[in-house]
Amino acid sequence: MDERARIDDVCRRLQDHYVFPDVADKLTVLLRARLSDGAYAGLDDQAFAAAVTGDLQSVNGDKHLRLRHHVDPLPEVDGESYDPEEFRREAELNCHGIASARRLAGNVGYLETKLFYEPDIAGDALSAAMTLLATTDALLIDVRENRGGDPSAVALLISYLVGEPVHFNSIYLRDGDVTNQLWTQPYVPGRKFGADKPVWVLTGPTTFSGAEDLSYSLQQLGRAKTVGAVTGGGANPRKQFTVDTHLDVTVPGGRAVNPVTGTNWEGVGVQPDIAVDVEDAFDTAYALALAHVLTLGDTGLRRQVADEARLTLASLG
Repeated sequence: MDERARIDDVCRRLQDHYVFPDVADKLTVLLRARLSDGAYAGLDDQAFAAAVTGDLQSVNGDKHLRLRHHVDPLPEVDGESYDPEEFRREAELNCHGIASARRLAGNVGYLETKLFYEPDIAGDALSAAMTLLATTDALLIDVRENRGGDPSAVALLISYLVGEPVHFNSIYLRDGDVTNQLWTQPYVPGRKFGADKPVWVLTGPTTFSGAEDLSYSLQQLGRAKTVGAVTGGGANPRKQFTVDTHLDVTVPGGRAVNPVTGTNWEGVGVQPDIAVDVEDAFDTAYALALAHVLTLGDTGLRRQVADEARLTLASLG
């Protein structure tokens, strides 16, 4: 397929699906003008994808709007470059997006996630992790390297951190002109961490999309404090469409609408409650968690926990 056919396909996807039709019109004009100017001539697939992505993001900075190059040939199911079974196998090889779930010294829970796979793929793993951490006194959720994922996985995780069901986000969809509310679940497998113990979410510039949803939603609910650096700034959920054998385009068909703020983090990122360098986020949040643990007592069964907390807090000093 030549570059003209590829650009025509990208423009068609924008016109049919992009959540901002006026921006889609501007991008269509821009891409076709760039094509006529020879901006894409003679480029290999990787360079072509990079050049088109730069142009796609030049109008409104939407980081979900990309032309992507893939080394392996793309699957195609109903026009989307997505194979559910291959995605499930990927999740299994990536431990369902969970890099770490463990008790830290001082009875502080630590959950590090890299991607939020949908619950029908990763729900059991996420439930196991949260059940393991349910009896800790405080929780650190590390999404500094989490690039996003499925909104229903975010709903499941937040469900372990609240009591009654709560409306934490909505997504407006261009297709159908509808807004779908996202609520936490009234029941979760395993044991909840609960609504009362403190939570800190570790963020950074590579925290993106669904991971920003988690950070922003917990922040606006008053359920957690975010610690670290400003996040990537991508709030428009997208679909991916095959363009050519090794190219697909990701086009956002919706936008997040937080029920508290009426807006989202698109283009600006989630602003941390406690701003520190991204590499200092863990120590900062861990110190806060340990300080909380030391308010819970140091006699009887809590003596060992308090001793651990004191020693570790001193080492962080």
